[in-house]
Amino acid sequence: MAGNPLIQSMTNSQKQDSRFGRFGADSATAGQNYSAQPHGYGTGYAQPQYGQNQYAQGQYAQPTAEDLNSMYRAPSAGPADTNRLTINDVIVKTGLNLGLVIVGAALGWFMPILMFVGVFGGLILGLVNSFKKKVSPALVMGYSLLEGMALGGISVFFESVYPGIVGQAVLGTLIVFATMLALFRSGKVRASSKVTKVFLGAMIAYFVFCMINLGSAIFFQTNMRDFELFGIPLGLIVGLLAILMGAYSLVLDFTNVNEAVQYGAPERESWRLAFGLVVTLVWLYIEILRVIYYARSLADD
Repeated sequence: MAGNPLIQSMTNSQKQDSRFGRFGADSATAGQNYSAQPHGYGTGYAQPQYGQNQYAQGQYAQPTAEDLNSMYRAPSAGPADTNRLTINDVIVKTGLNLGLVIVGAALGWFMPILMFVGVFGGLILGLVNSFKKKVSPALVMGYSLLEGMALGGISVFFESVYPGIVGQAVLGTLIVFATMLALFRSGKVRASSKVTKVFLGAMIAYFVFCMINLGSAIFFQTNMRDFELFGIPLGLIVGLLAILMGAYSLVLDFTNVNEAVQYGAPERESWRLAFGLVVTLVWLYIEILRVIYYARSLADD
């Protein structure tokens, strides 16, 4: 699944697992496997020999014409009947986890000390959820709550410097999400292998920058984002690039959802997809918050 970088390893490990309906597999390969094995499952039974009755005579009554007609007219099983993933499953799970983010943010806002619990706890659960082969709803919800605590503590700090900045960042996040969703649904924006390769390279560079900046802050009490390039704070430039990456990450998340539904992933996978969307939205919010902060500080100078 070409998706959110934090859930790449999970979906890659599932591509060969027949229980997941070839979820995340290559389209051509998936089509071949499905034609050979309905719903992605192996038959697991030996084929009966030609000319042999696999049932004892008289064990079952032969269906009547009325029975056959009734079976023919019966509606086919839908995703809910087969316990397969639907778009609504992802929407519900994503909404639930975003609600937990809001609850955690409220706690972190009024008790900023919880920010540290949220940062480290969210990091740990984020890594666990990213590499766990079988998704755990409890761990996904725990991550959302802890991330909310971290966001609450961070937000109250920025709000104390520039009142109203949190509302602007929330609005900006919603606008980016709605715009990318509309473009994706209209077919005007789609994930491509070339752009995804560039995206992954940019993500690696961004991660390296963040690690170097963290080391600089710990050992030299210096924030590299405050450095200026032609009078423009480096944090503003990096933040704008990060927002672009976050927007494309949403496209990858939407692609993941479409592929999961198309290839018949189990309903439980809705938690993993919701986790990916929450990770992207949290990241987008933080980067938009930073960009607004640097833009307003630049305007004040």
